[in-house]
Amino acid sequence: MDPPPQENILNSMYQLWVLGALNNVGGLTELGWKMVEFPLDPPLAKMLLMGEQLGCLDEVLTIVSMLSVPSVFFRPKDRVEESDASSEKFFVQESDHLALLYVYQQWREHKYRGDWCNDHFLHVKSLRKAREVRSQLLDILKTRKIPLTTSGHNFDIVRKAICSAYFHNAARLKGVREYVNCRNGMPCYLRLDSAIYGLGYTPEHVVYHELILTSKEYMQCVTAVDLHWLAELGPMFFSVKDSDTSMLEHKKKQKVEKQQWRRRWKI
Repeated sequence: MDPPPQENILNSMYQLWVLGALNNVGGLTELGWKMVEFPLDPPLAKMLLMGEQLGCLDEVLTIVSMLSVPSVFFRPKDRVEESDASSEKFFVQESDHLALLYVYQQWREHKYRGDWCNDHFLHVKSLRKAREVRSQLLDILKTRKIPLTTSGHNFDIVRKAICSAYFHNAARLKGVREYVNCRNGMPCYLRLDSAIYGLGYTPEHVVYHELILTSKEYMQCVTAVDLHWLAELGPMFFSVKDSDTSMLEHKKKQKVEKQQWRRRWKI
């Protein structure tokens, strides 16, 4: 097998450093050692551990499990309006991630029934897979003797945990449904099926799970966040005095940091 391109290795190590999993010499941090215990993408492992730290592990565990499977929503072409109306019933203000949590909670309240899923245009296979993932992760947490805390109805704490994992995917409002990535200035847009789109206002800052390219770069699974959270959780990119000028300064700082990584690893 050919080795992966050095650029890919560098970018991966940089992302792990950004998440706090690697120290400045490329070794695993205490957080990094905890993250490797979970069979998850690094941001999801980080979110799970922040859920423990912030006291909302039960909620974050469900969200991580739902993000680990294909989309639970389906939209048949001959019943588009009906399926969209059904999906909107699960919307939670300011967060598509919290909408996933609400879907799972409702499914659990209805005894994990398949007919309930069909009635609400939800993929029962994806939900069952999410339940399986959740059970596996819960077993790991029990083995590590990590208590399953809950934040109750304090969803701001849950959104902060989400922000801790995806602050590198933060975007700033530019226009109607249009955002720009805070790190590189790339335009990205809200999807029509996002819970954020249905709000009476558009949040100034959001984080997203990933980008989906169709006619434009659309943000998949979006959550509104506070700028102070971004500054606290991603100080290498953000400050509470953020402006166009300071964003340029952050970009310069990011470029310097990447150059330092190259020199350190001779790439």
